[in-house]
Amino acid sequence: MLRSRAILTSRLLKSAVTKQRCAVAVAISARSKSQLAHPRIPPVKNEPVKDFGFNDQKDWDLLRASITKLTDSGPLDIPVVINGKRIHNNDVLPQVNPAKHSQVLAKVSQASPDDVASAVEAAKAAKQKWAAMPWTDRAAIFLKAADLISTKYRHDMLAATMLGQGKNVFQAEIDAVAELIDFFKFNVKYAEELYHQQPVESAPGVWNRSEYRPLEGFVYAVTPFNFTAIAGNLVGAPALMGNTVVWKPSATAALSNYLLLTILEEAGLPAGVINFVPGEPNQVTESVLSDREFSALHFTGSTDVFKSLYSKIAQNLDNYRDYPRIVGETGGKNFHLIHPSASMDHAVLSSLRGAFEFQGQKCSALSRLYVPESMWPEFKEKLVAAMGSITQGNCSDTAALNSFMGPVIHEQSFNKLSGAIDQAKSDSELEIIAGGIYDKSAGFFVLPTLIETKNPNHEFMTKEFFGPLLTAYVYPDAEYSEIMDTIDQGTKYGLTGAIFATDREAVKLAEEKLRYSAGNFYINDKCTGAVVGQQWFGGARMSGTNDKAGSGNILTRFVSVRNIKENFYELTDFKYPSNYH
Repeated sequence: MLRSRAILTSRLLKSAVTKQRCAVAVAISARSKSQLAHPRIPPVKNEPVKDFGFNDQKDWDLLRASITKLTDSGPLDIPVVINGKRIHNNDVLPQVNPAKHSQVLAKVSQASPDDVASAVEAAKAAKQKWAAMPWTDRAAIFLKAADLISTKYRHDMLAATMLGQGKNVFQAEIDAVAELIDFFKFNVKYAEELYHQQPVESAPGVWNRSEYRPLEGFVYAVTPFNFTAIAGNLVGAPALMGNTVVWKPSATAALSNYLLLTILEEAGLPAGVINFVPGEPNQVTESVLSDREFSALHFTGSTDVFKSLYSKIAQNLDNYRDYPRIVGETGGKNFHLIHPSASMDHAVLSSLRGAFEFQGQKCSALSRLYVPESMWPEFKEKLVAAMGSITQGNCSDTAALNSFMGPVIHEQSFNKLSGAIDQAKSDSELEIIAGGIYDKSAGFFVLPTLIETKNPNHEFMTKEFFGPLLTAYVYPDAEYSEIMDTIDQGTKYGLTGAIFATDREAVKLAEEKLRYSAGNFYINDKCTGAVVGQQWFGGARMSGTNDKAGSGNILTRFVSVRNIKENFYELTDFKYPSNYH
């Protein structure tokens, strides 16, 4: 009997050990799937942009249907999202259509201090599992999200961006569809390349290797209203590299941003990886930046706000475990320099597009223009004529979707711009050449405005207005070289700029003298419209940290490299050969 019990006990123990080993093996297998191979991602190309021309009736119909879907049932209730859970608070902020401010698009729950604290804890709790997930699985989520945006949700993304952010259909297409998809796909390509960057040499008997760890804490992403794609990149780039994120969206982009979050969730994003906390900016920021495990700020917005956040982080350094990474893209006072040899019509039309597309609400938008005396009369005439043909209206009105310009984003922006126009009307150094009209009775509309100044150092040549205000200075042809000194030293910014010339010596001189005037410099092209993978985007000076969104460089800011040296030889003596002489 005792022997039988011993045999049974032995068998039970063996069975338990076997089950335990199987469980461990399964767990290891689950964690290490990607180690069975080094797969290559599918080929990556820029997403084709639909032009919504006369032959695209199906796309127009689908777009109208999406606009109707987002508006016919009344305002959408947008929650705070923490660890995948929807939280609907009594404290809500309406998001209105800036082209028709009587139309409330969404009622956006505002995160309480407790919500923000919970979001931080959720990000920290999700970190270990997300960081341990094979990068191919993380990558697959963003590749699937890109495909969902390209197909199933294309027209919904367009509609949400047009309604909430005042974009026309083409501007929405290149932003909320093409650029957003490009960010997700090219970031996967760049991650693959980064992971393959390894030490170039190992000594005999040694294997040197590098691993790209996510940052040890969490990332705080503060995203702007003007580009849905930028919001996607600000949360997506760090998350792809294994980080978890607390996301504070712009109040005036909540609709498109929340739709983007739901797409990421449908693509398989685990709960807690990205936590969505719309709310009062100072309140959200105060809670986030006070946490010991805050590891990085990923920001796009105004220069003043970024400087304030930078200062707060510096003041909290003793509270943090690491030196936080600070990645920011801020403002610009971007220029076109026209040389006497420039193609007149091309320079005129490029300047119009650069200044007035999306109502000048791009950080790269043209706002200061330098034209030689010999060209100015004709240049001015052609530019004013072209401006006169610009259509402006409610780009989200299903009866008229083809306006070139829409509204500015909100009443604060409208008041700033209308105040600047009023100032120009009474300033002896300024002359309004075209435009100068504004109206907020139905929506926040400011007509494209061209102002000429006799003072190259006037405030209008140095201050960012972030709207459809273009100030021109006419310089003597013989002072082409000197005017570049004014351009370079005239503002605190260094984001984008362009030279228009057919004289190659003039181009070469501008390249050299304006080397630090713009992080993105264009030759015979407008100063806006950087494409992911083609023109890496970012500026220095007070325009940001110039980490080049749209390139692999941005991903390096969200990893902490560990180098590993493995030795295969064993020492037999502690002395060096020289010790025996």
